[in-house]
Amino acid sequence: MTDKVNIMTAQGADVAQVSLAVANRIRNWRKEKKLSLDELSRRAGVSKGMLVEIEKGAANPSIAILCKLAAALGVSVADIVNVASEPQVHIIEEAAIPVLWQGEKGGSARLLAGTAGPDMIELWRWEMQPGENFSSPGHPAGTFELLHVEAGVLTLKIEQSITQVNAGASAVAKTEAAHSYANEGKSVLRFTMTVAEFHR
Repeated sequence: MTDKVNIMTAQGADVAQVSLAVANRIRNWRKEKKLSLDELSRRAGVSKGMLVEIEKGAANPSIAILCKLAAALGVSVADIVNVASEPQVHIIEEAAIPVLWQGEKGGSARLLAGTAGPDMIELWRWEMQPGENFSSPGHPAGTFELLHVEAGVLTLKIEQSITQVNAGASAVAKTEAAHSYANEGKSVLRFTMTVAEFHR
């Protein structure tokens, strides 16, 4: 094919490498979502022939086509064109772990790690002093959180439901509705939380 190369590459990046990376990502996401070429073609509004060429690495799709494919696959264009190979293990040094919430009495919430893309998983470490609380308006439909209390008692409120999670216990919570975390006890509360948000 003689399609024009529309993908911007980093300095020194090889166009063939970009095409191959795009081909592999699209093919892998399509298979992961159990979509046939025909079904992806229908959802994206891109011809099956073009999809075959893209998945072979023989075509360099325009930004418009990448946008259509990204939307149909539920990923971002940035996810598709990222040619940097991701390491199997990505270390986040302690100094790089951000504090994203600070309580009035010295509590904190740190985002320990998270994944990229529209489907995301985040790992948080919370410390709340007695009397502190945090409220969230809720997450997209289908979001859930895994919580493990290391010290103290977590008071978890989701809409009108209130649950207390004691030290050593864990909980799974659907958090698409407004919810809050609070330390209503007399000692420090420490808990680890994973947020899983999937757009499917």
